[in-house]
Amino acid sequence: MKVIVAGAGLGGLALACGLRRAGIDVAVYERDRSPLVRRQGYRLHLSDVGIDALTSVMVPERWAAFLATAHTPSPRFVRFDPTLEELDIVEHGGRHLSIDRRTLRDALLADVAETVTYGKRLTGFRVAADQVTACFDDGAAVAGDVLVGADGINSAVRRRYLPHARVVGTGLVQLYGKIPAERAEGMDNVFTAISGPGHRTVGVAPTRDYATCSFGARAEDLPSGLHLMTQEQLRSLVMDMTDGWHPLVRRMIAQWHEVFPLELRTSVPIPPWRTSRVTLLGDAVHAMSPAAGAGANLALRDAAALSAALAHGGPLMPALRSYERDMIASGFAAVRVSAANGARFLGQDPLPSS
Repeated sequence: MKVIVAGAGLGGLALACGLRRAGIDVAVYERDRSPLVRRQGYRLHLSDVGIDALTSVMVPERWAAFLATAHTPSPRFVRFDPTLEELDIVEHGGRHLSIDRRTLRDALLADVAETVTYGKRLTGFRVAADQVTACFDDGAAVAGDVLVGADGINSAVRRRYLPHARVVGTGLVQLYGKIPAERAEGMDNVFTAISGPGHRTVGVAPTRDYATCSFGARAEDLPSGLHLMTQEQLRSLVMDMTDGWHPLVRRMIAQWHEVFPLELRTSVPIPPWRTSRVTLLGDAVHAMSPAAGAGANLALRDAAALSAALAHGGPLMPALRSYERDMIASGFAAVRVSAANGARFLGQDPLPSS
């Protein structure tokens, strides 16, 4: 069996690792010219779902080395008002890790680097009875048994395979950056949110070496051209929008660095589709706002589940159908939870019904 994977993000690389462990031929094609082209965030939260998935797809020595880089936060979500008066505490069960996105990507890439080709933009595919052929912008065509769209929220595979599947804006924009870990005083939780008027939110989450600090607001309350602003201009903007907030919050923002803006978008759930030699995983099919902290975990779970399904050795179509049935149900359930949390805590637009 040969599996073609479009996308060398976390989900695509985890899938490649799982397939390689199972002895399945895999080739990964990534549209970016290197792993460092785009900024996608810094710290990630891993729950039991993501931890179990990584344990199953990574070789034990690589997993142990990666685990040594992780940070274990207090297992709870805490929300404060701008004076740092406590509003909510949600205690979490299970295991929780705060990890660096690039460190995880490097760990996954280490054992499958030779399977990844960069600078290959998928432009289409052809499905026949006995194979699927992926086509790329340089004229190349690669045939295999399965094509997996692991190419993120702007998935070229999804647009061609499920043209009726929609990705919509949430009405929110977040500015992501880092602060020194010691500035996140008293905020060593899975996630800490400081919620202010007008759906303005500062989010804090430490890792071993730094803490992420994000600022979110309704898109209409922010100026245009955020991506053209300097770091100093972005800090000044958020300082103005948090005027009067607790001095600790102001000190965090004053030391903000490596800040970039990102429009938050979400998939709209759709009914199951007819299974073929083309399938999807992660944000390519069930992208969601970060309000449930589930996106990366579900992409990793998809990768582990698809690896296991393909490694089982049975007929291909039933294996893919079983994977998709569970992935669609759990993925879109998480989309709905994220949307509900986002509406409650962040001012996210309601999720369209269809």
